[in-house]
Amino acid sequence: MIKLEYIWLDGYTPEPNLRSKIKVVDKNIFFKDIKSLLENIPEWNFDGSSTQQAEGHDSDCILKPVRIYRNDNLDRIYVFCEVMNPDGTPHPSNRRAVINDDSDIWFGFEQEYFIKEGKQGVILGHTFNSEPQGKFYCGVGTNVVGRDFVEKHLEMCLNYGINITGINAEVALGQWEYQVFSMGSKKAGDDLWVSRYFMEKLSEQYGYQIEYHPKPFGKYADWNGSGLHTNFSTEKMREKGGEDYFKAIFQSFETRKDAHIKVYGSDNDMRLTGKHETQSIDKFSWGIADRGASIRVPRNTAKEWKGYLEDRRPASNADPYEIIKEIIISLEMADELSVAHHNMYTNVSTKNFDEIASKYNGFLNPEELLKEYRDEDNYELTEEMMNSKSNIDSTEIKFENNKN
Repeated sequence: MIKLEYIWLDGYTPEPNLRSKIKVVDKNIFFKDIKSLLENIPEWNFDGSSTQQAEGHDSDCILKPVRIYRNDNLDRIYVFCEVMNPDGTPHPSNRRAVINDDSDIWFGFEQEYFIKEGKQGVILGHTFNSEPQGKFYCGVGTNVVGRDFVEKHLEMCLNYGINITGINAEVALGQWEYQVFSMGSKKAGDDLWVSRYFMEKLSEQYGYQIEYHPKPFGKYADWNGSGLHTNFSTEKMREKGGEDYFKAIFQSFETRKDAHIKVYGSDNDMRLTGKHETQSIDKFSWGIADRGASIRVPRNTAKEWKGYLEDRRPASNADPYEIIKEIIISLEMADELSVAHHNMYTNVSTKNFDEIASKYNGFLNPEELLKEYRDEDNYELTEEMMNSKSNIDSTEIKFENNKN
């Protein structure tokens, strides 16, 4: 016999909760060919009226297996599922279904979180600690708490095929981070959600609660909040790049600032204050090696303008599918802007802008965006816009229009 642990996201807002249940099946019936495990796992139903996904008089929702996580023993398989309507269409709460499955885009999520001493407990370590933050980042010994739990979570993820690339204690006591890297848009969201599921499940053994709130000590507390810093790149960014193209990315992200912030996690205004390594929620900036900017440009990327970027705005509680969707839209807009620039601003149609925006309920004025890009001769990285904490003068990183 084998245990199939079905995992899905419920219909709660602003962020969903993880749910699960187990089906016990005969291994010999369902798993004759190990290469086709996913195809052999059956769909299953659940009571959507208990998860805010259906009414009681018509409560059946369908779990459609989309990815499996297994170890070598095959004694238990974690089955990540999309929620579907009985007619086979995606349920309205199914955010995964609206993302194109693009293997070209890579994501590295930096998941920060706090550990609490039970549901009503305090942050781990804060019953005895009176020191301000400072000693705890990447600390050891008495400067960290919860390491055994954190390392067991790491091992569980690795054993089940999730590519955790690192862990570290964070700036505040009781705060940790792990990094998960995935190739592909849907796989990136799946891997992060299942890594969260593993952490939630493991916390049951310790009597802990995982706190994803971006600012659990309050907006005005002198402690860093928790983010979900999102590193991303496409093949074009990695292989071709170029100043003009990255400039188009920054312009697109700035113009769509509100669309990003809307889905970057609830209570994120408490974290994005312009302090504690954040940019203010109502501003947009980018900077080389600048952790106080909205978008951080790694130094290696800036050397030849090839590589990845880090969006530092998402909160720790954000839904990765929503983040992925908005980043993909903004990159599509950047591609259109890049083409416009290459054509020397003449005979440019905004039809493609309209088509892309209409797919995702707008958040774009094509003419306004194109006008901003055409006016790049007057573009200036002001001190207010950059709010840079890096040691690179803004004049050194200002783009010049392509004269060729």
